[in-house]
Amino acid sequence: MKTLLALSAALAFAVSLSACQTQQQTNALAGGALGAGAGALIGSAVSNGSAGGALAGAALGAGTGALIGSAATPQPAPAYGYAPPPGPGGCARYGYDYNGNRICIAYY
Repeated sequence: MKTLLALSAALAFAVSLSACQTQQQTNALAGGALGAGAGALIGSAVSNGSAGGALAGAALGAGTGALIGSAATPQPAPAYGYAPPPGPGGCARYGYDYNGNRICIAYY
């Protein structure tokens, strides 16, 4: 029975990670899982071992951990041609890429 439970938990964890398509989603999931575990421990300790305190702590910890994990993800750098060059200056000439987006092709 314990083996079946362990395999079920491993399968559920693997399936939940397979749905993450971006780094931000992966960090939110990991933060939520860590927050739920820490919240359950803290909630159980504060409520003198009560199951309700552990569940409330897990719920609050999961939400907080997911928010922090999602917010801590670094944003990707903009693609070349869509961001202004570093330092002073501006765009001297604009052009269009193959999707029809306006981009700067010459800087001054």
